[in-house]
Parts: sequence; C-alpha cells; structure tokens
Amino acid sequence: MREHRVLVTGGAGFIGSHYVRSLAGDGAEITVLDRLTYAGNMANLAPVDGLYTFVHGDICDDKLLAEVVPGHDLVVNFAAESHVDRSIDGSETFVRTNVLGTQTLMQACLDAGTPRVVQVSTDEVYGSIDDGSWGESSPIAPRSPYAAAKAGGDLVARAYAITHGLPVSITRCGNNYGPYQHPEKAIPRFVTNLLQGLKIPLYGDGQNVRDWVHVEDHCRGIRLVSEVGEPGEVYHIAGTAEVTNNELTGRLLAALGVDWSMVERVADRKAHDRRYSLDDARLRALGYRPSVAFEDGLAETVRWYSDNPSWWKALVKGGPSGAEGRP
Repeated sequence: MREHRVLVTGGAGFIGSHYVRSLAGDGAEITVLDRLTYAGNMANLAPVDGLYTFVHGDICDDKLLAEVVPGHDLVVNFAAESHVDRSIDGSETFVRTNVLGTQTLMQACLDAGTPRVVQVSTDEVYGSIDDGSWGESSPIAPRSPYAAAKAGGDLVARAYAITHGLPVSITRCGNNYGPYQHPEKAIPRFVTNLLQGLKIPLYGDGQNVRDWVHVEDHCRGIRLVSEVGEPGEVYHIAGTAEVTNNELTGRLLAALGVDWSMVERVADRKAHDRRYSLDDARLRALGYRPSVAFEDGLAETVRWYSDNPSWWKALVKGGPSGAEGRP
C-alpha cells in the first residue's frame, strides 16, 4: 500500500476497528486513537493485537493531537457519536465530537502537514429522499441532531480543503452492518434480542427504507478514496440492498427460526427519515464495486453474533431500543 504510517481516530469502534484489521496485514504502521466511550471496545481489535499502537484520547484534545498526528502519512477520522436516538435525547456530545472534534483534528493535520486525510461520514446528512438517489452535489438537509452534527463536521473538513489546501476527502455511506457492531444498532439489536428469546422493537409502520452496505465493502471504499480521492471532494459508498425495515425484520426472523410474534411495534422516532439512497457512480469510476451480497453478508453476520455471545452480552444491558443501524 502507498501509506506507511496511518492514524485511525475512533479505531476501536465498529467501522474503525474493521478498517484497522484490514490494514494490519499490509505492513502499515497503525496508530489507533480512541476515547473508548461505550461504543469503543478494545475487544474489537483483539484479532490484530501487537500490530498497532494505541493512544487513549479525545479528538477534541488539541494538545494530544499535536503530539500524535505528526509523522503520519494518512489520517482517517471515524471518531463520532453516531446513534440517532441518543442524539434526540441529548445533542451536546454529538456537536462536540462530530463538529468541534473534526475541526480540532483538521487543524492538527494542517499544522502537521499530513499528506492525506479522509473524513468518514453518512448519507443521513442529506435528510430523506422519496425517489431516486442522492449525488455528491445534492443539498445537505439533515433532520436529526446526529445528522446535523455530521454535516457540520463535513463542512468544516471541506472548508479546510478549500481555505487551507488540506488534502482531505469526504466519504458518505449507507447503513453499515457486519461483525463487531454495537448491539444498539438495528441488525445486532434484533439478532441479540432474538438469541435471548426477547422481542424486537420495530419503529412505526416499518416501511422506512435503508441502503445496507457491509462494513468490509465500506472500508474498501475508504481505502480507495484514501489512495486516489481528490481533496475537497465527496465520495459515496453505497450498499447492495435497499430494503424496508419490515423486509429486514422478516429476513432476520427467518434466519433465527422465529415468527412475527417476536416483533413489538413501538412508537415511531421523531422526524424519522423515510428513505435513504446513494448514487455511487463517482467511486465506481475509480474502480470500486461492492463485493458482499446482502443475503450472504446478513447470514454471515447472524452467524457471528450467534457464535460470539461473550462479545455482545456485556454490551446489551441499558442500551436504547430502536430500529436503526447507523455507521
């Protein structure tokens, strides 16, 4: 690979840890910076113990970043507060991490002369779309505090690219799924509930549509953008399946051999976005293609949670219920 030293912020989280695991076999010197909130889990990095350096810290800590960032060829920012329900209950930490934290990191990268930076974001910044798909130039119109905070961070990153020439690209993805995802998110929440004989909570009428991308494909897209993406540009990383929450629920029930009596309809989320859909033609023009079919990835994910109860049982108590699965 081109990069020799890579800093991964939020690298103990779901997507960040997968990215680290994917890099670990390529000979890169990897530094993981993570505050280890409830969503950061060192067990996510256990498969690559000894292949990275860990720094316990916050991307809002400018003094720490001034020590950690210099010398890295690539910085990839996964650090974020990401659960919509939590942002509705209280948005301060989302604005702090997703906006101020991004600005602090971008400044540290500028000061250090970092050659390449990738800001990892989400399709939620666009709001909701009834028909068609968003392109990278579609207007930003977030509808939740989480999405607004991510949009703010993206705009800060873009401003650093335009104003200062910081070589930062932005990626936006659909709903991620795969192993090691915190059980507050839709697929692991539903699977772990069913494995315990508990009902699963489904918002509203279940007709909300989401575009599902396997975490492996997402990270491959990020790696491609880190290598050939243009500074200041946005790249979409779309999935392989747009399905309603009802359809997703039905597939998970069937995979675990139970029926709809295990589903509890719950009051819909405030301002619940109806549909997300990304046009990923720009990334495909660079050679990207998703490789994990949704049916295969979903079956593999269910097996992983079934085979790894020791990983998730410590995490399932006290988390918010919900029918969403954000990156």
